[in-house]
Amino acid sequence: MMDSKDPGLSISRQCLLLDLPRSSFYYRPTEESDEDLRLMRLIDERYLLCPFYGSRRMTDHLRLLGFRVNRKRGRRLMAKMGLQAVYPRPRTSRPHPEHRIFPYLLRGVTVERANQCWSADITYLPMRRGFMYLVAVMDWHTRRVLSFRLSNTLEADFCVEALEEALERHGPPEIFNTDQGSQFTSTRFTDVLIDHDVKISMDGRGRFLDNIFIERLWWSLKYECVYLQEFADGRNLYRAINTWITFYNSERPHSSLDGRTPDQAYFTDLLKAA
Repeated sequence: MMDSKDPGLSISRQCLLLDLPRSSFYYRPTEESDEDLRLMRLIDERYLLCPFYGSRRMTDHLRLLGFRVNRKRGRRLMAKMGLQAVYPRPRTSRPHPEHRIFPYLLRGVTVERANQCWSADITYLPMRRGFMYLVAVMDWHTRRVLSFRLSNTLEADFCVEALEEALERHGPPEIFNTDQGSQFTSTRFTDVLIDHDVKISMDGRGRFLDNIFIERLWWSLKYECVYLQEFADGRNLYRAINTWITFYNSERPHSSLDGRTPDQAYFTDLLKAA
């Protein structure tokens, strides 16, 4: 049990000893009405099945479920959740006019070994009285989750922390691919990759195809863990996600990996490369 008034151990030290991110300890539920939280949960469930839904279609979906919702409200809730429709388009709008957008490097590239390409993405997680955001770093070839972080805001800090942990534990990949979200285009994030001589790739057209592996991860995580219970605070949510990701990496076989788990595939590739 953590004690914020302990004179001998700082909060940072206690979080380190418990392997708990400080953002999870300091989490306070974001104030939203009960109805908005319910709508956000329904939006999240529908978005997992239909990521091509924009605010218009999502609003129509909520109306079919019996809610009196206008498009302005649907758009506001989707923006708060960090969701937008994904579909092939000539050009993805820049999320931040001052951030550099790097070219897409994976067109025509066959990813066939561990640490050849990593990717990262952010998803929304509903809670009993609020919500949090989760970022994960994944190895493309083996589907292994290399690190993750929780946050109650969409600032870039938690994404940088997840990236730094993955690099510290596993060394740099050759390519790191993300979408053009402001967290990933921020100089704080890209400078870490540049300092490690990692080639930066950012999705343009066809983002939903490029992120298919991590989108499947989100679907499995939510339906097998997050949606099965209501989490009251960030600490309990973190522990549940950590347990599920450990299971996913070490015990869950993948048909695309010839029945191996992500751990088996990842570490076998590293032994072959040694």
